[in-house]
Amino acid sequence: MRVVVALGGNALLQRGEKPDAAVQIGNVHNAIMSLAPIAREHELVLTHGNGPQVGILALESAADPALTTPYPLDVLGAMTQGEIGYMVGQALQNALPNRQVATILSQTLVSTADPAFQNPTKFVGAVYTEEEAKQFAAKRGWVVKPDGKYWRRVVASPRPQRVVETRLIRLLLNTGTVVVCAGGGGVPVVRDEIHGRLRGVEAVVDKDLTASLLAEALEADALLLLTDVSNVMRNFGKPNQEEIRHITPAGLRAEDFPAGSMGPKVDAVCHFVETTGDMAAIGGLEDAAKMLTGDAGTIVTPSGTYPEVAPR
Repeated sequence: MRVVVALGGNALLQRGEKPDAAVQIGNVHNAIMSLAPIAREHELVLTHGNGPQVGILALESAADPALTTPYPLDVLGAMTQGEIGYMVGQALQNALPNRQVATILSQTLVSTADPAFQNPTKFVGAVYTEEEAKQFAAKRGWVVKPDGKYWRRVVASPRPQRVVETRLIRLLLNTGTVVVCAGGGGVPVVRDEIHGRLRGVEAVVDKDLTASLLAEALEADALLLLTDVSNVMRNFGKPNQEEIRHITPAGLRAEDFPAGSMGPKVDAVCHFVETTGDMAAIGGLEDAAKMLTGDAGTIVTPSGTYPEVAPR
């Protein structure tokens, strides 16, 4: 099978952990131990989040007196692709000594007319108390919103249209290479309307939506979105909360999920299944291999069963 996996930010940093390099390297090692069995049996494309990392770099850039202006988000996103891609790529090489591993600096095409630029929803950076977040908002011109019991910065998250390096990724896959790409959803870029040249924009692309788009373009057989919950929950946080195990895209879209957290994941898996007819799943990192066999996570398929049952 050809499998596209989107690795959640929790694989690099758990909530409340210090964002030290040693902590992240240790977490990446543990994450890759869960993914190595998939890579041994299947073609693997691995994407990853970068919210905490890009937030740290944004703070450092804003506070650096040597800079006339802070680095824009597209440049910071490229920097995190190098940082996290190095950690993830090295861990994969150590776990898969007989396989080639390539980490690709990836750009994701978006539209300047996307309404997301007028309504920021994508969480980036560290978590703060409400008071701290509002202080940063006043000082740095941020938009901040609640994220669970914490507060975080939010930025524009336009919908991805294409990963610019898709042909290169496909070429590497066809040679048996494990590919790490589209980190943080890819560096957001637009095409110049006059010459068609690429330029970066101040935004962050949702990694799960990019993973869905990439999985479709690569004709993947499965899309796995790995996070810090074992299943998508119906009526989350309420007395009648329950796990969703197997469901159709229509059934999942009928549920109500927050726009800034589970919402994009649901949109990503539903779009992939609706477009391709293949399977997608949302679940815990430790259950990645089991999700491929339908034994863990929330499995989304055209019929709501997995393996698919052919109609009579």
